[in-house]
Amino acid sequence: MTIKLLPKRIRKRYDVHEYKHACAILKEDFPDEWEDIIDVLDSFQLKKSDISAGGGRKSKISDKIDEFLYKKGWQEKSFRTEIVIDGITHETPTHKIDCLKNRIALEIEWNNKDPFFDRDLNNFRLLHQLDAISVGVIITRSTELQGIFKSMGKNIADKYGSSTTHMNKLLPRIEGGGAGGCPVLVFGITEELFIDDNSLSGDSEELKELLFISSDDDEE
Repeated sequence: MTIKLLPKRIRKRYDVHEYKHACAILKEDFPDEWEDIIDVLDSFQLKKSDISAGGGRKSKISDKIDEFLYKKGWQEKSFRTEIVIDGITHETPTHKIDCLKNRIALEIEWNNKDPFFDRDLNNFRLLHQLDAISVGVIITRSTELQGIFKSMGKNIADKYGSSTTHMNKLLPRIEGGGAGGCPVLVFGITEELFIDDNSLSGDSEELKELLFISSDDDEE
């Protein structure tokens, strides 16, 4: 396992799993994308106000991760793939990748129905097989967050139900070969990143301490 290549602070704050040496490939062959991913994970905060906010096409949480990466040159990307058999063309459609940069595909699954994981992994498998990507990355939520959702009331708990996208729904799919030969790296957002910003005043010292990563955690 090459997860230890990640900074200790990332491993502390996220539930991390890798398959087929994804960390080593990213760090050695795609150092710029590796740093982008570490930067977005470092900057992320799970705010209570974002959890409870109404969602549109995407949640505020997914949008913030997307926008951070788009500013670093990542792009939403659609692929058009097809197979030709005896002169007959058969399309093999793939869905859009949330964020793509230099052969690294990254998907954010904060709160979709759990079959979206099948879609993502199948997409990674096909695009890796066609030599279009080298590593697939998924950012989702740790299953342990269900306790926080329940503490926020029935409406929130129901919104983030057990049949939505969280780590316990993802790992069996990867271990069952859902991504084929594609190296995969997954990050689960944990309670370590949770901030109850609704209870803090805008200029309080407590808020300032919570909203910025302590230098004590900068150990690699």
